[in-house]
Amino acid sequence: MELQCPKCEHELIRSGELKRHCESCHSDFKLHITCNTCGDEIERLVACGAVSFWCNNCNELKSKSTAVYTLKND
Repeated sequence: MELQCPKCEHELIRSGELKRHCESCHSDFKLHITCNTCGDEIERLVACGAVSFWCNNCNELKSKSTAVYTLKND
């Protein structure tokens, strides 16, 4: 998934597990992943290279395609 900087619209690079950096405007962001059903932040599950998410509020597994991704200033 390619993300663009909300400030200058250049492509962000990965600088940590949930961190992104813009080399153009030198901004840092944290990637927040929320449930598409309830809006709560969801847990990231990694097993054998596959990534899924778990929503504690809905008590169900979520796929990365249904999760809602937002960037917040770090």
